[in-house]
Amino acid sequence: MTENNKDRPMGRSPVPVNPFMKVINDFFENSPVKGLIESLDELAISAPFSGGFPVELKETNSNYIIQAKLPGIKKEQIEIEVLQQFVTITVTHHETITTENNKKETIHRRDTMKKMTRTVPLTKAIDTNNVKAAYENGLLTVSIKKIKGNIVDIT
Repeated sequence: MTENNKDRPMGRSPVPVNPFMKVINDFFENSPVKGLIESLDELAISAPFSGGFPVELKETNSNYIIQAKLPGIKKEQIEIEVLQQFVTITVTHHETITTENNKKETIHRRDTMKKMTRTVPLTKAIDTNNVKAAYENGLLTVSIKKIKGNIVDIT
């Protein structure tokens, strides 16, 4: 067994004992599967989409104010969905990377789409028609009016 270790190149897996294991090793060590696995690794560790984005909720007597820090994001990449007691902020990032040779022919093209979503639960009902949002210098601010319930007299 030690003779096999002397003959194999550095960084390669040990020589499989049976042909089935050789097929499995080749499958994971050669393209396109290896490239796919590396792309998934890149997606998992790439910024700014690695760990979500920070969101802060403030509450006044009449409003909820939600602030999300989104540096490097364009306004067109942000979508805000307002439901009765939830606000969902979604950021979508689409990127195309093209590699060309010296004849300006495309030899490699990679399209990626990354999506992050944060949902903020609210403790009181809100007026879904009275929501204002502003985005400036990487800071998204969403202001939402609360609905005041009717006070019932007890007799």
